[in-house]
Amino acid sequence: MVAPRALFQEAAQGAAQQVNAETSAFIVADAWFCGITAVGGLITGILGSRLLVRGDRWPAAAGLVLGAVAAAFVTMLIGQNIGLSTFNHQLATSAVGTFFNDSLGLRAKSALVCWLLFTSAIIALTVGARRSQPDPAANVSAMWTEEQAGGHAP
Repeated sequence: MVAPRALFQEAAQGAAQQVNAETSAFIVADAWFCGITAVGGLITGILGSRLLVRGDRWPAAAGLVLGAVAAAFVTMLIGQNIGLSTFNHQLATSAVGTFFNDSLGLRAKSALVCWLLFTSAIIALTVGARRSQPDPAANVSAMWTEEQAGGHAP
């Protein structure tokens, strides 16, 4: 695992305390979850923009946004429970004074917004870029393409 983990020491049977109160492990763990959800949002946004090309406009965008909300909820459930059973097992079976690492869990719920934010941003950028491109057929004037009566413009 690349992310640092907080070191705990069992103070009493079934109770542990953090060894270094000023550790940045919790912030780095939440940054990892932000990165994971950002990559997930980028992937769903890029794949979803392909659906929008086919002509499924608002249903595809609404489905992607609702899917991003559901994915953030699943990420929250996984992020709160990952490694928790190992931590609880070590806490229950180790002797007083034993050092062990905390589970790498999600603590900042704001990290979950990254999935929805990146998915929505990719959709908005791709749809906005397509709308900003001028239609070449719209610039052609009928006055210059057909022969006018009497040889001059009306």
